Amino acid sequence: MAVRCRNATRRRSSSVKMTATLATCTKEEQRSVIRFLSIEGVKPIEIHRWYGDACLSLQQVYEWTRKFMNGNSSVTDSPRPGQAHPVVTPEAIGAVEAIVKENRLVTVNEIAAHLDVSHGSAHHIVRDTNKKYLIFLFDSPS
Repeated sequence: MAVRCRNATRRRSSSVKMTATLATCTKEEQRSVIRFLSIEGVKPIEIHRWYGDACLSLQQVYEWTRKFMNGNSSVTDSPRPGQAHPVVTPEAIGAVEAIVKENRLVTVNEIAAHLDVSHGSAHHIVRDTNKKYLIFLFDSPS
């Protein structure tokens, strides 16, 4: 059997053929490999030894192995209570671009009020996603 992640073949002493290092894989791809190997009976310590620092931590390998052996089949993180909802979406970025094109003197607080997001989220959208605008947005004095 082969476990494919990207390219570059590596062989293991058992009958399982590994491909690629997990360093080039996403967390979900790594968890898929862990899921497959744990179902095949490979111990978490062996999985971690094989991939070493390129893989998730040993504690995470054990945790995901336990989850898979208890019937969990999802390789994505489950939402946690209190976890922030992502507000940096393509729609929000487009809305900010439209607001700035309409009024280049708009403040971050005005953008936040218009999008109904926090000041920090609005600032993040302006600072990290709209680099092409080289704009300076100042808060209006209180």
